[in-house]
Amino acid sequence: MTQRTAAAAPVEAPPGPRHRVHRAWFVAAVTFVTITGAAAFRSLPGLFIDPLHQEFGWSRGTIGAAVSINLALYGLTAPFAAALMDRFGIRRVVAAALTVIAIGSGLTVWMTAAWQLLLCWGLLVGLGTGSMALAFAATVTNRWFTERRGLVTGILTAASASGQLIFLPLLSWIVERHDWRPAAVTVSLTALAVVPFVWLLLRDHPADVGVAAYGAREFTPKPPPVTGAARRTLTVLSTSVRTGTFWLLAGAFAICGASTNGLVQTHFVPAEHDHGMPVTTAASLLAVIGVFDVVGTVASGWFTDRFEPRRLLAVYYALRGLSLLFLPMLLGPAVHPPMLFFIVFYGLDWVATVPPTMALCREQFGEDSAIVFGWVLASHQVGAALVAYLGGVARDVFGSYDVVWYAAGTLCAAAALMSLVVRRPVPAALAPAVP
Repeated sequence: MTQRTAAAAPVEAPPGPRHRVHRAWFVAAVTFVTITGAAAFRSLPGLFIDPLHQEFGWSRGTIGAAVSINLALYGLTAPFAAALMDRFGIRRVVAAALTVIAIGSGLTVWMTAAWQLLLCWGLLVGLGTGSMALAFAATVTNRWFTERRGLVTGILTAASASGQLIFLPLLSWIVERHDWRPAAVTVSLTALAVVPFVWLLLRDHPADVGVAAYGAREFTPKPPPVTGAARRTLTVLSTSVRTGTFWLLAGAFAICGASTNGLVQTHFVPAEHDHGMPVTTAASLLAVIGVFDVVGTVASGWFTDRFEPRRLLAVYYALRGLSLLFLPMLLGPAVHPPMLFFIVFYGLDWVATVPPTMALCREQFGEDSAIVFGWVLASHQVGAALVAYLGGVARDVFGSYDVVWYAAGTLCAAAALMSLVVRRPVPAALAPAVP
C-alpha cells in the first residue's frame, strides 16, 4: 500500500452552527446534479450511429471506434482524476472537466471527417467525462461519509442513469426532428450550465465548512495537498496489480462495462431499428432502463451496507448474463410484454454492481481505494470500448447483433464466478506479527 502525506490527527470538532441536515448531504446532492449533467453526452452514441452513417457514409465500425476511444478514456482518466482531486481539489477538477466536455461536444457540429469525430467525441469528451467518472463519486463518498457509504454510492451511481433518463428522450426527439447537430449543442450548453453550480456549491472537504464527516465521531482537519498525482496513481497501480483481488475485480468489471455501456447503451437502439422499431421508441425503452437503474442502484447500495458484497455481485452478473441470452428472441418492431420485462430487469441490474465493487475496494485497499477503484473502472471502460467497437464490426460483418448478445451473456457468467472467489482480508488480530 502506498504512503500518503500524513493527515493531521482527529480533534474535537470546532463549535459552529448546528444544521438539521448534515452538510455532507448537500455536497452529495451537488455531486448528483453534476454527474447527471455530464451524463447527457453519454446518452448520444446510440442516437448518432445511424445519422452519422447516413450523412457521411462512415461505417458503423468507424463510428464505434470513436465511441471506443470515449469509453476507454472515460475509464483510463478516472484514477488520475482521483489523484488530481487530492492535489488541486474536487471543485477545480470537476469545473475544468465540464468545460472540456462542452468544448468537445460543441466542436462536433463543424466536423466533416472521421478523424474529427475521433478527436471531439472520442478524445475531448472522453477526458472530460472520465474526470467525473465514478472515481469522483468514490472520492466524495470517502471524504464526506463514514456511515451510509453504500447508500450514498448507490445514489451517486444512479446519477448517470438519471442523466440518461432526463436527456435521452429529449435528445432522441431532437435528432429525429431537427438532426443530430442541435442535440450536440444541447449537451454542450448543459455542461456549461453546470459549471457555476459546481464552483459555488461544491466543497472539497468537510473541514472546509468546519464539520466532521457524516457519521464521524471526531473532526479531522483537512490534509495538505498530495503532490505527485501522476506518480502516486501509477504507484498505487503497481502495488495493486500484484494482488489477485485486483485482477478479479478488474476482470469482472470489464465484463460489466462490456455488457452495459459498450453493448446495450451503444447498440440497443440500432439493433431494435434493424428489426423495424422507430428510433424514438427504442430510445424511450433505453430511457426506461434509466428509470429502473436509479431504483436498482440505490437498492444495491442499501443491500451493500447489509449483505456480503461478493454474493451480491455474483447474483447481479448471473442474472444479467441470463437476460442477455434471451434478448435476441425479444427484439422486434413493436413493444411487447417480454421486452418490457427485459427492460425493467436490465435496468434494475444495470450498475447495481458498482456499490459492492466499491465496498470491496475499500475493504481491500483502504485509503488508496478511490484510486484503485479508478483503475478498476478503467477496466470497465476498456471492456465497454472493445464491445462498442466489436459490436459495430459484428453488425457490419454478420448483418445482425445476435452473436454479440450471446457472447456477452456467456462472459457475465464468468464474471459471477470471479466475484465469488475474491478473498476476504485477514483480520488484524489473526495476521502474522511483523518482526
